[in-house]
Amino acid sequence: MSLPVIGVIGGSGLYEIEGLTDIAEKRIETPFGTPSDAFITGVLDGVRMVFLPRHGRGHRLLPSEVNYRANIYGMKTLGVDQIISVSAVGSMKEEIVPGHIVIPDQFFDRTQGKRDSTFFGNGVVGHVQFADPICPAMAQRVHEAAKTVGATAHRGGTYICIEGPNFSTRAESNIYRSWGVDVIGMTNIPEARLAREAEICYATVALATDYDCWHDGHDDVSVEAVIAVIQQNVATARQIIRETVLDIAAGKSTAACGCGEALKFAVMTDASLIPAETRSVLEPLIGKYLAR
Repeated sequence: MSLPVIGVIGGSGLYEIEGLTDIAEKRIETPFGTPSDAFITGVLDGVRMVFLPRHGRGHRLLPSEVNYRANIYGMKTLGVDQIISVSAVGSMKEEIVPGHIVIPDQFFDRTQGKRDSTFFGNGVVGHVQFADPICPAMAQRVHEAAKTVGATAHRGGTYICIEGPNFSTRAESNIYRSWGVDVIGMTNIPEARLAREAEICYATVALATDYDCWHDGHDDVSVEAVIAVIQQNVATARQIIRETVLDIAAGKSTAACGCGEALKFAVMTDASLIPAETRSVLEPLIGKYLAR
């Protein structure tokens, strides 16, 4: 069995991983536009990897300006099977201390409809199951890697995704806490939705940088505070990614998942009625089902 291709979406420094070889840069244009930046490809211990800075190198793109469809489509066309999404988040619970890692298993979408969140449309209707948005096998593997490298990692929890780019008001922060969410961020939706539509296993490594603005005993969130903790956490994120890939290379098994067949029964449109242009665009996603 061939090893999966691992995609990493996060900060521009995350592809600087010890042991990465055959590094190359690939610029891709997709039917959905231009991705955030060039994709960086490489090989670690026999495992092919693809890296992409979500906000572009130099952090040029607002969360709402990220072309999530182009990013995931590009990953798909480069053969990526599994994505590790690395994201800075605010902690909404006392026990999730800034500097801790969270591997969430749920999302709550509070974006404002500005982001394209599906590959479907233009003559084809598809409805993908998203009750459990994180790949359980990937989450297990990443969590075990986090523990191995000595990170304080919390398995499970809800990531509430807000529109941004402004941080929450104190009232909003307290309301979100009353809903029982664990962390707050601005980027993993619709990224996770699109990964599921692309049949790519997806897990988030959430780096807690602050207590948002709800915690009376800590300063309100600021860019300076976030950057300081991110710089501390980037090295840990690199170690987690490396350990995850080494586990894959060693053939360590995890629980099975159904991410690779997420579209098997999702397309509702009669194949004979799908416009030729739409069929061509979606060929990397649904071609294997339409060919039957």
